[in-house]
Amino acid sequence: MEKTTAILLFSCPDQKGIVAAVSGFIARHNGNILDADQYSLQPENMLFMRVEWDLEGFTLGRGELEEAIAPLVKRFGMHWKIHLSDYMPKVAIFVSRHLYCFHDLILRHRMGEFKAQIPLVISNHRDIEPLADFFGLACRYYPITLENKDQQEKREIAELEREGIDLIILARYMQVLSAAFVDRYPGRIINIHHSFLPAFAGKSPYRQAYERGVKIIGATSHYVTEKLDDGPIIAQDVIRITHKDSVDTMKLKGKDLERTVLSKAVRLHLEHRIATYGSKTIIFE
Repeated sequence: MEKTTAILLFSCPDQKGIVAAVSGFIARHNGNILDADQYSLQPENMLFMRVEWDLEGFTLGRGELEEAIAPLVKRFGMHWKIHLSDYMPKVAIFVSRHLYCFHDLILRHRMGEFKAQIPLVISNHRDIEPLADFFGLACRYYPITLENKDQQEKREIAELEREGIDLIILARYMQVLSAAFVDRYPGRIINIHHSFLPAFAGKSPYRQAYERGVKIIGATSHYVTEKLDDGPIIAQDVIRITHKDSVDTMKLKGKDLERTVLSKAVRLHLEHRIATYGSKTIIFE
């Protein structure tokens, strides 16, 4: 059976003794460290650390962790979270008419690549409904117009809160979320888009790229913030293009990249391997 572990993810001003204090805290309570990684960001003088330990034989109960670690938090001024590996986070997938990222996420989930529940799918089109039914997923249809956007977002938020959703994935959801919506879920909304922004904006970025003779295309997955496509980047990848590529083959390559980049970003988030600092991310792979 897979071991149940605790994961401490924190950041604080860097100084001597932090790593020793954290590892000492775990050792004093009979914990065995399974994985540890740290990074000192300079010249900001900030330390970021992820440490995971086995809970078998650990002398602190789950409800005692926060109180027990409080002296360390106060001593070093930590911004921190503790996660338990046997908790199954709840994920909602937002999708419009482009279903390829949704397909990929669901299949990876079915193969056990993501440790999560998917109790809810939300779309502004009905195209997804047969596929959601096939996989036994609850699907909610909320068409969006300029006139009903605020009302529909309130209905979506009510669904998310009712299900206790921990993470929202925008799997090619072709709607801009309002600032009120985004502010409600900081660091809990992940988006994916092609790499042409801002150079080739509009409805035909691949056509524009083809006409310019680009030699490389890519995909970016990031956390969503109020400023469009400007949130902290989690994962990116690129692929080379040659003169032999048509607009159609460029689109196929772009879709493949979007699938893999989005899935990587989701996996990193669910495994608690991402620390954010302003517009940056520190990734503990």
